[in-house]
Amino acid sequence: MPAHEGHHRSYDAVIVGGGHNGLVAAAYLARAGRSVLVLERLGNTGGAAVSTRPFAGVDARLSRYSYLVSLLPRKIVRDLGLDFRVRTRNVSSYTPVERDGRPTGLLVGGGERRTREAFARLTGGEREYQAWQRFYDMTGRVAQRIFPTLTEPLPTRDELRLRVDDAEAWRVLFEEPIGAAVEERFADDLVRGVVLTDALIGTFADAHDPSLKQNRCFLYHVIGGGTGAWDVPVGGMGALTDALAAAARDAGAVLATGHEAVRIDTDGSAAEITYRTADGEGAVAARHVLVNASPQQLAVLTGDQPPSPAEGAQLKVNMLLKRLPRLRDSEVDPREAFSGTFHIAEGYQQLATAHAQAAAGRLPTAPPSEIYCHSLTDPTILGPDLVEQGYQTLTLFGLHTPARLFDRDNDAVCEELLKSTLAQLDAHLAEPLADCLATDADGRPCIEAKTPLDLERDLRLPGGNIFHRELSWPYAQEGTGRWGVETRHANVLLCGAGAVRGGGVSGVPGHNAAMAVLEELGD
Repeated sequence: MPAHEGHHRSYDAVIVGGGHNGLVAAAYLARAGRSVLVLERLGNTGGAAVSTRPFAGVDARLSRYSYLVSLLPRKIVRDLGLDFRVRTRNVSSYTPVERDGRPTGLLVGGGERRTREAFARLTGGEREYQAWQRFYDMTGRVAQRIFPTLTEPLPTRDELRLRVDDAEAWRVLFEEPIGAAVEERFADDLVRGVVLTDALIGTFADAHDPSLKQNRCFLYHVIGGGTGAWDVPVGGMGALTDALAAAARDAGAVLATGHEAVRIDTDGSAAEITYRTADGEGAVAARHVLVNASPQQLAVLTGDQPPSPAEGAQLKVNMLLKRLPRLRDSEVDPREAFSGTFHIAEGYQQLATAHAQAAAGRLPTAPPSEIYCHSLTDPTILGPDLVEQGYQTLTLFGLHTPARLFDRDNDAVCEELLKSTLAQLDAHLAEPLADCLATDADGRPCIEAKTPLDLERDLRLPGGNIFHRELSWPYAQEGTGRWGVETRHANVLLCGAGAVRGGGVSGVPGHNAAMAVLEELGD
């Protein structure tokens, strides 16, 4: 419906983009008694945090883009009264490898005794397990101290360092390339690789990149919830954004889908937002504008100079299986191996080689990826008949595949990359994955792959970057403002993943933008 139909033509706040951060902001502001309009270009809210049925005639509702939850503060869930739950995964990860001609691997999880035994089985001793415990005890302490700050005004670097109160941890995470810490603490190549992967999710970097962008990625992956645990959203990721949309709507916010914002005119105290629908153009006035889109899109809307281009570096693959495949490593149950993060071709040297090949403009010969099975932890995303028949989902996230590699022919390169990625998985299976794939109503295998260019086209993620741009340190720097959401226009705020402390499914930028508005208004 037109945004103004039955409502005002002027609002306290107009939010551009109905992704999860925009919905968080809308719910907070509407609950505070402010009039709120959300303009969403697509026919549905949710952005990248949606659940869909991608396979024709198959009752499987998958988290199509984003898929796990770590950075969402329970504070937001409580404040907004969301009907949303997550479930923990009993197994953290399984990483298969062939050693001395025999299949083996590293299973992390299932209790301290089992994890200790798994390390000993792989490495032949206690050293690596003890190093693992010390390292993650350190990151756990950092997580407990940093995570609560994400929904507070930005601390300075010195204030955050005092809060961390651990000189070694600060040096390892904030000052030196994470590769130095990995190599100093761990000797086994596979163990090193498992640690490093958290620094490379959606981030194209070497372990020793002097920019430390890999450190920033690592930090966000180990502080979530104050524990670093990555949990499964019950009902799929769409359950979160559906709950957020309901909370915003119930509080009085107007959610206008099919409304694409095309321009923001502002004098710093009042703004006019021009939008386009299938029926033509319209305009609405607002005291504040919150942009739940990329910094590049914000610049387009306001006519400002856009920031440096972003580049994504991941392959996302969704699959539905008739059954889980058997593993060559017969000592591990596939139901355990796939319930956590299943690392493929992610040894430390393999990751370095894949990065070097991609940086040189070539697809990695052994593409690294990680997989997990949502339905083992939460079968509610599958129809009852599929559950009864033993069907399972698989979600694969590929690393070191920068957008530039797909420029020559996105579909052909995607097909080539998918084939070689699945071949790396098959090398550790006792049966080909293709034999386990379900088929849709038209007889086609239930598998879909999304490249960075697909994400740019479908969701307007700049360069397909899932974080909108390189992740930021969670402290104030020149020009970041009090909450990390401010722009050069006093009444225009950035509430998307590109805000300071943005990235991932967190709701943090939405919360912080709403707090900035309410603080200014004296609420």
